[in-house]
Amino acid sequence: MNRIIYFLLIISFNSSAVQVTDDEGSIFEFSQPVKRIISLAPHATELLFAAGASDQVVGTVSYSDFPDAAKKIPVIGGYNRVDIEAIMSKNPDLIVAWSGGNSLDQISKLKSLGFKVFISEPKQFIDVAENIRSMGQFMATQKIAEQEALNFLNELAQLKKDYPPSESVTVFYQVWNEPLMTISDDHLIGQVIKFCSGKNVFGSLTAIAPRVSIEAVIEKNPDVIIAGMTKDRQQWLTSWDKWSVIKAVKKKQVYPIDASLVIRQTPRILLGTRKVCEILNSVRVKN
Repeated sequence: MNRIIYFLLIISFNSSAVQVTDDEGSIFEFSQPVKRIISLAPHATELLFAAGASDQVVGTVSYSDFPDAAKKIPVIGGYNRVDIEAIMSKNPDLIVAWSGGNSLDQISKLKSLGFKVFISEPKQFIDVAENIRSMGQFMATQKIAEQEALNFLNELAQLKKDYPPSESVTVFYQVWNEPLMTISDDHLIGQVIKFCSGKNVFGSLTAIAPRVSIEAVIEKNPDVIIAGMTKDRQQWLTSWDKWSVIKAVKKKQVYPIDASLVIRQTPRILLGTRKVCEILNSVRVKN
């Protein structure tokens, strides 16, 4: 039965080749469903599964841990350094890369070796839905992908009703502690903060994940600090205690959030958005 279905899909593709555009504007044409995919970012892995991937993903990078099925896929490196030989041994039809995190030199190397490299870098909420749709097209899982995209957009519409524009709150979002790193508005996190009527104090910086000094944070004096972290990094929160000169610390408005819900540009970012909006609303009440 699976062979018959796949044969019918090939006929469909051959009768009308599928064209998809990645987040850098590159156009890809596929004459048959993509069968072997390597994902070079945790968010890309999650998007592929959201779009209907089953056994198409043959390689991933470290921290590709959602959904559970992703944990069973062979790891060929980290998002910032991958094993080129391991990738070649997998003989992928397509590589999904992340321009904001993968080594640009390695992306260029993979392209020079003749691999098709699809760039996934959603910077707006709508881009998440479009990525899912594009992936559904090149995997021939359009029905699943379209439903997932519609679910995402419907939930986004509900969030807009639940959290209408409110009084602005200044936000410092912590990506890492040593060195201290934040995020600019070029990342979808910046759009999450804006959605919740927050102002990212380092949103205008050029780098997507810039390093900043504690002196710069003191100068910005944010109303709230949100640390995107895992449960084993509680010291990230207590390390702020000595900086009571910062408004957020003085008023005990330093909050943790599950990093995977906001740093990854996937459907789960709406869960993270709801959490951020709840945090900022609580700050408005306290202020």
